[in-house]
This record gives sequence, structure tokens and C-alpha cells, in this order.
Amino acid sequence: MSIDDVPTLKLKRGEDRRLRAGHLWIFSNEVDTTATPFATFAAGSAVRVVSDRDQFLGFACVSPQALICARLLSRNPAQPIGRALITERLEAALALRTRLYAEPYYRLVFGEADGLPGLVIDRYGAVMVGQTATAGMELLKSTVVDALRAVTDFEAFVWKNDSGARDLEQLPHEVGTAFGAMPERLTVIENGCRFEVPLAGGQKTGWFYDQTANRGRLARYLAPGARVLDVCSYAGAWSLAALRQGAGAATCLDSSEGALIVAAGNAQANGLAVTTLRADAFEGLQALQAAGERYDVVILDPPAFVKRRKDLPQGRAAYRKLNQLALPLLERDGLLVSCSCSWHLSPEDLVQAIQAAARHTSRFVQILEAGGQSPDHPLHPAIPETRYLKSFFCRVTRE
Repeated sequence: MSIDDVPTLKLKRGEDRRLRAGHLWIFSNEVDTTATPFATFAAGSAVRVVSDRDQFLGFACVSPQALICARLLSRNPAQPIGRALITERLEAALALRTRLYAEPYYRLVFGEADGLPGLVIDRYGAVMVGQTATAGMELLKSTVVDALRAVTDFEAFVWKNDSGARDLEQLPHEVGTAFGAMPERLTVIENGCRFEVPLAGGQKTGWFYDQTANRGRLARYLAPGARVLDVCSYAGAWSLAALRQGAGAATCLDSSEGALIVAAGNAQANGLAVTTLRADAFEGLQALQAAGERYDVVILDPPAFVKRRKDLPQGRAAYRKLNQLALPLLERDGLLVSCSCSWHLSPEDLVQAIQAAARHTSRFVQILEAGGQSPDHPLHPAIPETRYLKSFFCRVTRE
């Protein structure tokens, strides 16, 4: 297919600036709908994007009914969207991860940051688990699997497309195998520990690789024998990392009984032991305070409290309250690890929440280190949305 055979999406005057600066998204109000027959475009189909002066900007996949109505995949007029392009992107993504990690446990593709908007692939040894969030990537699923098989070896590929992000493009929730057999559990090796996590009932693709580097950083701040409280623990990754690095005891607090069973099983399989507490994070922290419990380290790694910009005021209040409940549980010279995966909450917002909580509880906080997402979740410098994870390592003393 030649460049002239691809339907054209034309932008309004001046709306090409952000794309020329490196961004990949096109919003519906940026499209010249007079010159662009939007109603004739099938969801997910490829288009040729041009400026108001008919200058070629790239090839994109369209989502006509969505606010982000198109995403660029190629800026090269000689490289339309297809298997060759996907293969090249996957080769580049794999080259980075194999340099970063000695073992094949990582996020292989991180959407826009790897030039494949709408696609996430996590690698669990010989098993790949993918998610698509756009109509374009939905149509390219078989191409992705075929291209990946040409790039590296694996035994199974599972599409775990049950994320709420798919609702924005009216895509169905479904889980299925594209290649090989679907395993009941996934294996993860991280920071010297081996984890087994459920696939079908697990969170995200099964694991949170974005915190791997931060969990590795914990070692430098742990005193031998430290007591650790891991809030929103899921499968126990923070707790086991702490125990492996010299902590004396760890408590996993989570609202999911299933997650706590998995965490306890992972601890036992690694020759370790954790205490589990099933409770809502806020209620659990209040109960621990009432019981007079104290810890040397408290880790707060909650789910996103701010999923939409309009939720930001309530989200700021929730992060402040969570930190405010955690601080009194720390010993006189303790460590607070406070995290947020809400993109709409800025690093400065989280710092302010921590400081407000400290003032309310008469604590003095020193931020020792600020962590972001692991390098298998690279940042796209033109797309701030690719930077979402904040983790602050804080020393806490009493005034």
C-alpha cells in the first residue's frame, strides 16, 4: 500500500505543534472535520496525518469516538503501520530490557514510551502477558504476537484485556490465549526472591514491575531486625524484599484475602514468614494505632486515588490522610516510604501531602530519596503522562 492509498486525517491550523515537538496524541478538537471524513473511518484503522498545509506528519491509528481520536505510530512516510514497523519497535524494546535485566522478568513494552501507544507487554520468563487499550492496537494484536515470535522465544502469550482503560474506547473486557497454553500462575524473580502470582484473578498483568527498582533501593535504609509494615501489600513484594535485605519482621496489610494468601505463600516458599492483616488501608492503620503497634518502616503503596483530573481534590486529601495515619505508627527514628501511581497527582502534591501529615502529627520529615518507575517503564520526554509513579523515602523523627 502506498502513502496515497491511506485515508487522510487533516489537522486544524497550528494543531501540529505538539506533534512536531514529539507527542503522539491527536485530540478530536484538533481535527479539521470539514476536510476529514471522520464518520467514514473504522475504529482502529490507519490514517495519514497531515497539517493544515498538507505537510505529512505521520501514520496513526484512529479512534473516532474517543477524545484522543488518533495516536501516531510512525513519522516515516516510507514506513506505514504494519508488521515491519511493529517488529522494529519490539526489537528496540527487547534490546533495552536485555541490557537492564539479567533474567527475563520485566515490562517489555510500555506503550508510547516504546513507540507503541496503547500496548503493554509484561514478560514472566517464558510467558508474555499483553494488554491493549486502543482500537488500533486491538486490530494489531495478531501482528504483535507474530512479530514478537520472530524477535524472541516464549512458550505462551496471553491477552489480559480486562483493564478499565479499555472502556474509554468501548472495547470489551476479555482474557484469552493468543499462543500456547494459559498458565494459572505466573512466576516472577525479583530482588533475590521468587514469587508466584495468579494470572486470571491477579492485578494488572499479574505484577507491578514499575516498583522493582524502588524495592531494591529499600536495602540501604533498613536497620538489621527492622519491623516493617507493608500497606496495600498485594503479593508481598515489598515485605519479602525487606526480609531478604535484613528486616526482622514484616506485616502485610491488604483488603484482599486472596492477595494475603498469595503473600504468605510466597514468603513460605522463600524460607521467610510474614504476618497478614486483612483490612481497608485507612481502617487498618487506625486499628494498629489503637492497638499501640509500632514499626521501624512503614511502606504505603496504594492503588491510584486520582483516576481523573476532577478527582484531584479528594485524592490529595486521601493521600494526606493515609500518610497522617501512618506516621504515628513509626518509631522515633523511622522510615516512611510513601508512593503514588496517580498521574494527575504531581510529585509536589505528594510531598505536600506528606508534609501536611507530618505537621498534623508533630513529626519532622526528611526526604532522603525520590524514586520513580523502574527503567523498563521509560519516560517519553514529550509525553508527561508516561511519568506517573512517585516514591519518596523519608526519615521521620518527632519534634
